Amino acid sequence: MSRSKPTIDDVARVAGVSRATASRVINNAPGASGPLRVRVQEAVARLGYRPNEAARALASGRPRVVDVIAVSCNLPGGWLGSNPYYGRVLAGMMPLLEGVGAQLRVHALTHESAAEALDELAANVTLGAVLSDITPTLAARFHRRCRRVVSLVPTAATVPAMVADNIGGAYAAVTHLHRLGRRRIAAIHGPLISTCAADRRIGHLRAAQQLGLVEISADTTFTREGGYHAAQRLLEQHPDLDAVFVACDLMAAGVVQALTAAGRRVPEDVSVIGFDDSVAAICTNPPLTTMRLPVEEMAAAAVRLLLSGDVPPGHRELFPAELVVRQSTGRMPAR
Repeated sequence: MSRSKPTIDDVARVAGVSRATASRVINNAPGASGPLRVRVQEAVARLGYRPNEAARALASGRPRVVDVIAVSCNLPGGWLGSNPYYGRVLAGMMPLLEGVGAQLRVHALTHESAAEALDELAANVTLGAVLSDITPTLAARFHRRCRRVVSLVPTAATVPAMVADNIGGAYAAVTHLHRLGRRRIAAIHGPLISTCAADRRIGHLRAAQQLGLVEISADTTFTREGGYHAAQRLLEQHPDLDAVFVACDLMAAGVVQALTAAGRRVPEDVSVIGFDDSVAAICTNPPLTTMRLPVEEMAAAAVRLLLSGDVPPGHRELFPAELVVRQSTGRMPAR
C-alpha cells in the first residue's frame, strides 16, 4: 500500500502547534513567533511536506497565477511595450503555464512607487512571482514577504535567480571587436540603477584593461533614443572611434542611426555590437552582431522552479551569452 502524502494537519501534530499556526508559517504569513516557526519548519522537513498550490488557491478563492513584475529605471511612458525583452520573458513562460492551467499576470511599476506595490503583490501571490527587472534592494524586500519568487536579473544573495553571464558576454563582445582590428572601441552602457547594465560595464572595463584599450564610454537608458543621443555625444568627443559595444540591441539600433546620420559607414568605418539578440537586432540596417541572451529559456526555468514548489533561498542558475555575428561588424579596412 502506498504511503499517503503528509497533510498540514500532520505538520501541526508533529510540531505540536495549532493548524492555524502551521498554516501561517507554511504561507510565510505573520502571527507566529520565531520558535514556533522553527518547530513547524522542522516538521515540514521531517515529513517531506509539500504544499498543494492548487488547493491553496482554491481555498482562498484566488486563481492559480504567476505574477511577472517589472520596475522601470526612469524610462519614459510605454516602456513595457516598447522593449522586446519583456515579450521574450512572457514567451518563455506562457507554454509552461498553459500546460498546467495557470494564468499569467503582468505588473509594470515605476521605481518611485514600487515598494508599496510590491508589498501588496507579495501578500497575494499564489503560484509565485518572476521579477523580470528589479533592483536588489526591492527584490530582497519582496523575498522577505514572499519566498515563492525568482529573479531574472542579478540580485540580492538571498533571492533565487536565473542569471545571465552579462560580465562574460560584454567581455566577449569587446574582445570580438578587438580581434577585428578595432582599437578605438567605445561602450554605451545602460542606467546605473540596472544590475544587468552594471555587470556589462564590468565586462567591458575588464576587456579594455586586459587589451590595453583607452576607456571610452557613455551611460544612457535602455531605449533607442538613448542610444542615438549617446552615440552623438561620443562622436563629438571622440571622432576617431572605430567600434561601439552597446549594452542592449534597442540602444544599438539608435547607435546605428546616429552613425549613419553622421556619415559613418557601418561596419566599414565603425563596427557596432549589441546585446540580447532581440527582434531589434535583425530589424536594423545592417543587421546587428550581438550577444544572445537565452531570455526565453531563463523565464521557462524560473517557472519550472516555481511550479516545483521548492524555491530554495539563494538558488542560482547561470546562463551563457553567445556571440551571434551579423553584418554590423567587420574587419578594420586597410589604411
